[in-house]
Amino acid sequence: MSTVLVSLLVLLSFFQQSIENKPPNILFLIADDWSFPHAGIYGDELVRTPNFDRMAKEGALFLNAYTASPSCSPSRASILTGRYPHENESGGNLWPEWPAQYPTYVGLLEKAGYFTGSTRKGWGPGDFKVSGMAHNPAGKSYADFETFLKDRPVGSPFTFWFGSSDPHREYVANTGIQSGMRLEDVVVPGFFPDNDCVRNDILDYYFEIERFDRECGQLIRKLEEIGELDNTIIVITSDNGMPFPRAKANLYDFGTRMPLVIRWPQKINPGTVVNDFVNFVDFAPSFLEAAGLTPEKMSGQSLWPLLNGEKQLRNQVFLERERHANVRKGNQSYPMRGIRNHRFLYIWNPMPERDPAGNPSVHQAVGQYGDVDHSITKFLIMAMEGKVSSGMPDYFSLAFGQRPEEELYDIEKDPYQLRNLAGDSSFAKTKKEMRQALLEWMKTTGDPRFENPRSTYWDELRYTPDYQMQDIDWQKEIKDYRVKPAVGTVKEILCLPEIPADR
Repeated sequence: MSTVLVSLLVLLSFFQQSIENKPPNILFLIADDWSFPHAGIYGDELVRTPNFDRMAKEGALFLNAYTASPSCSPSRASILTGRYPHENESGGNLWPEWPAQYPTYVGLLEKAGYFTGSTRKGWGPGDFKVSGMAHNPAGKSYADFETFLKDRPVGSPFTFWFGSSDPHREYVANTGIQSGMRLEDVVVPGFFPDNDCVRNDILDYYFEIERFDRECGQLIRKLEEIGELDNTIIVITSDNGMPFPRAKANLYDFGTRMPLVIRWPQKINPGTVVNDFVNFVDFAPSFLEAAGLTPEKMSGQSLWPLLNGEKQLRNQVFLERERHANVRKGNQSYPMRGIRNHRFLYIWNPMPERDPAGNPSVHQAVGQYGDVDHSITKFLIMAMEGKVSSGMPDYFSLAFGQRPEEELYDIEKDPYQLRNLAGDSSFAKTKKEMRQALLEWMKTTGDPRFENPRSTYWDELRYTPDYQMQDIDWQKEIKDYRVKPAVGTVKEILCLPEIPADR
């Protein structure tokens, strides 16, 4: 072997060791209200997500990633602190005060020498200034990623949070269909009526997913330009589920099961597929461990041993929510606790007399049934109150009706969680075992609802916005809504005030 070749091999080995010893950057890309499985690599044949799909092929694709809570603020707080929502005190609600008594991975990395920053939606909505924070807990705000990189000290590792507002509502109606997507290609979840107006609403949601994916691609290409792609942990995910009835703000899969890919060549083999359960509380300890720090007082566990092929106890995941919007008289929460495994979902509703989607008339925020964002899908289901067709689900009750204290669903046979088996004696053993596991988790993690299921703690916490909203004229919204395809295709479609449930 020639002297020159030996020298080159030694040099390559040196550079490889330098890369491996260098603290990794972290690029965290988070959508707002995006549900699993709405990405091409998950098998959705309509929505186009080439950048998410690329990161999955070059890294790890997660099939059972779950948000800690199906609500923006508590979900993002758990990402940052590595703690479950009920452990974050005020941080367990939407629009709260930031729980500054708990450190974040961003703050800990900053102390360790990382350059930190964020753009657009970080932690929130809520008030972090009243908690003494100089900037959003997700990082100091920058106009964009490029500006952040210009300010970065030479050679400093960084962590950057890109918080999109997509696919959060409101939508510009008909953006999806006019971009070339077709109504007939939409797979409508079983808890929605299947009609053209609902399909069009889903297309508009898809349009914003695609926009988020394009922006992720722009940041990834910037990493390639500066030569930092392979030394950066790239995460693409969402905070909670799609902004539709029985999805966002609910513990059913369309509220809690999230798209997730992670790329980091040093630890993850390309094309890795993870079927084990992971929770968003796992992000913070994973990031800290990657930077050589020891996570403390965090409930999550690092993902790197799992991604290195080690066996971990990840056969189930725990879920929860408290007050989402302020939509019940008395500022009341709607508490839920849940446990999900590969076969079943068990949900405990300790205050079943309360309205899960909010009061039928506006209390303070959003409007009627205010835990559900306004949309044509919501309004059409509201129009179905008391109108149930033979052989069809009661869409109104599924979206807005009160629920029993216990719910149990067989995910394999009932993927949309429509048939509650909690009262079926043949599933009594399963229900008992899952409830016991849930209670044990609540006890171990210090959940106040273990000792006092009817605690009003989260009812009494400050709700930070001071606006007062009014009831919306949803019947007019239905009459005014139009499905307007691209010019030269099918004719304009109207939404009737009372669409038959068995269409």
